[in-house]
Amino acid sequence: MKIHEYQGKAILREYGVAVPLGEVADTPDEARAIAARLGGKVVVKAQVHAGGRGKAGGVKLADDAAGAEAAARQILGMMLKTPQTPPEGIKVLKVLVEEASPIAAELYLSMTLDRGRGAHVV
Repeated sequence: MKIHEYQGKAILREYGVAVPLGEVADTPDEARAIAARLGGKVVVKAQVHAGGRGKAGGVKLADDAAGAEAAARQILGMMLKTPQTPPEGIKVLKVLVEEASPIAAELYLSMTLDRGRGAHVV
């Protein structure tokens, strides 16, 4: 089963893991409204099942709500092409608009089910 970043973050939040506040938008106007509620700088992220979104133009920083709307307008509907997508790319239908965080290091987390042990593995 594959889940989007926003779905994974919702699960982590349920278990007390600190993750940036954010919401999903499927229109530029919704992205603007979310950014206005969050206030300050935000990140607008394409929600597709592929890594390398930032390098492909699917992740953009915005200083304010107007910037978030502009970023969402660029990302939504694009055919995002990364090494993990089919050659034609994947059409972006949703974006995650979340609080921007200072980045000291970037880490990737993966979870799966170990059927032999009957347990989740991180």
